Amino acid sequence: MKKSVRQSFLIVALSFFFTAGISSAEPAAKKPKLVLLVVVDQFRYDYLLRFRQDYHGGIARLLNNGSVFADARYLQFPTVTAIGHSTIMSGATPSVSGIVNNEWFDREADESVTSVSDKATALLGGTPATKGSSPHRLLVSTVGDELKMAGRGGKVIGISIKDRSAILPVGHMADAAYWFDNDSNHFVTSNYYMKKLPAWVSKVNDDRPIFKYLGMDWMPVNAKPGDKPFCSLKAGTELRFCGTIEHTPFGNELLEDFAEKAIEQEQLGSHAETDMLSLSFSANDYVGHDLGPDAPEVRDISIRTDQLLGKLLDFIDTRVGEGNTLVVFTADHGVAPAPNVNNARKMPGGWLSVADYSAKIAAQLSEKFGQGNWFRFDMYGFLYLNYATIAQNKADRAEVRRFAAEVARGLPHIARVATRDDLLRGNDSADSVGRAMQLGFYGPRSADLELLPEPYYIFGSAPGTTHANPYSYDNHVPLIFYGAGIHPGVYYGRVAINDVAPTLAAILGVETPSGSLGRILPEIVK
Repeated sequence: MKKSVRQSFLIVALSFFFTAGISSAEPAAKKPKLVLLVVVDQFRYDYLLRFRQDYHGGIARLLNNGSVFADARYLQFPTVTAIGHSTIMSGATPSVSGIVNNEWFDREADESVTSVSDKATALLGGTPATKGSSPHRLLVSTVGDELKMAGRGGKVIGISIKDRSAILPVGHMADAAYWFDNDSNHFVTSNYYMKKLPAWVSKVNDDRPIFKYLGMDWMPVNAKPGDKPFCSLKAGTELRFCGTIEHTPFGNELLEDFAEKAIEQEQLGSHAETDMLSLSFSANDYVGHDLGPDAPEVRDISIRTDQLLGKLLDFIDTRVGEGNTLVVFTADHGVAPAPNVNNARKMPGGWLSVADYSAKIAAQLSEKFGQGNWFRFDMYGFLYLNYATIAQNKADRAEVRRFAAEVARGLPHIARVATRDDLLRGNDSADSVGRAMQLGFYGPRSADLELLPEPYYIFGSAPGTTHANPYSYDNHVPLIFYGAGIHPGVYYGRVAINDVAPTLAAILGVETPSGSLGRILPEIVK
């Protein structure tokens, strides 16, 4: 009898233990009706600090009421748009995701490709007979994919000016990705997602929203009498010509307005399951490349981004209800100071020519191994050797790479050179820079040689600037969670942008995306 009582007690205790364990494993955060990812292209972390007193809209709301991470970083080299956008919602580095750059040389196809180019698709809404884009080169799942596979996802939509920025965050199973086509001045998608554009998108295009900006001047925000425009969308005047609309804040206005229409027409936030919207503001990147992070135009477009985000959040609260949306705010990369600006303040920096450097390496290869066209593709220091030339000269590929790297290490302002042989073996990963090169390498797609410039030196031409390197100004970006189920606060411990995807997956109660190497951030959950 006593044994039976003990057995019964044990069964009850074990039952309580496992029930408690299961209960505690369930996400504590409130399930949002809508997840909104906002990515500001080329938005350095220090823009939050430098322009803080000028923020009174959406960014201010996030800073005041969100979980703010002061030391969020990208782990990989290079730091570019496609990699950043593929990382945020997958948690994967290029070594797993396969998204190794904005574009690379596809040896099997014997041509350069972009991260989302897809000859099997057609563009919808743009110039007829144009090839479309898709996420087919992304090797891993995203949070949106996991929601869909678990049967817990409503609609998943991506929006940006750039195709890669619209497509990569939302993954393979998204309902739609829309981007802006300059040739037609339309919002477009590809038949990867649908057979024809929804009626509401066609109406947006028919209404020609870009027309209201034609010939406009970009005036400083809160301009006073006598203030001069930064530039004009009217050519042939004494003012600097802005270029196409994405080189102005008006490009972001187009996106925000389109996002509102998507929320309304697709009824995002009103379905039984969680909807997801990814919005990437691209204009900040174009302006930053043209002028550098210290230009007054960058401050101006940052303030305007704060205002636009405030407008969007107000619209969402009206439609979805306050407290029903979970917002993630971040950037895909930062940017280096313009070298001439840095030099004027007695800091190092300069422009390096990848064409010049590859030509110098090729000349030495010709002298040692024989004549020929030694490189098939080069981009920002990522060099792809011509294997036909190697074969023609009866040379060994590994020896050619070793010698080319030796030559490259002797070029001015090159901090480090890695060959694909080094990276396949896992060499040179003792420090954060070496590890960044390792995490950015995926064998079937990555280059034969990777040239990393010294800090503040960039592959590019005057007077603009760029990004790509594993230094703080390129890899340190904002990361803020705000809204449903989020505990406000400022956190100073180092985190990775790769942590976004597993954290969202935990909150939403789905599997972590397949390639994620991030961790859950438990401190933000109420």
